[in-house]
Amino acid sequence: MSPYIRWIRAHIGSARILMPSVSGIVRDASGGILLVQQLDTEQWTTPGGAIEPNETPANAVVREVLEETGLVVTPTRIVAVYGGPKFIVRYPNGDETQYVSTMFACDVRSGDLNAMGDDGDEIGAARFYSRRDAVRLPLAPWLVDVLPRLYESTEDTWFEPA
Repeated sequence: MSPYIRWIRAHIGSARILMPSVSGIVRDASGGILLVQQLDTEQWTTPGGAIEPNETPANAVVREVLEETGLVVTPTRIVAVYGGPKFIVRYPNGDETQYVSTMFACDVRSGDLNAMGDDGDEIGAARFYSRRDAVRLPLAPWLVDVLPRLYESTEDTWFEPA
């Protein structure tokens, strides 16, 4: 938990907070997408997390992908912006967060894929998955409907219509 979130939680407890976040969509040469397995839930998701105060979304996705996978990436475009009820996360300690996620396509600049990344306490595994294999994983609830779109080859930006 970042110092910023810790400060918010000290003031409001476990009540739901609306949190801007980012997600890195990283592809390998065969079109597989990088997924990470959360240690606390064992669910698979894309690398990403909350945007910190004074941080741009692009810098946040670079930081989050590095922390969770060991890869240094360059964001190239916005793939999607999602939020709403499917993006509510209830943590084991009772905290509730509703994320609004900006998803960036990212190119790998350097680094070696490392399931522990730089933090070592959040991610248990990281690897690239084809669409066929990814849909068989225990996915984070928000990713179930979004994942098939991530494998489509389009330059369009997606969002859930009003």
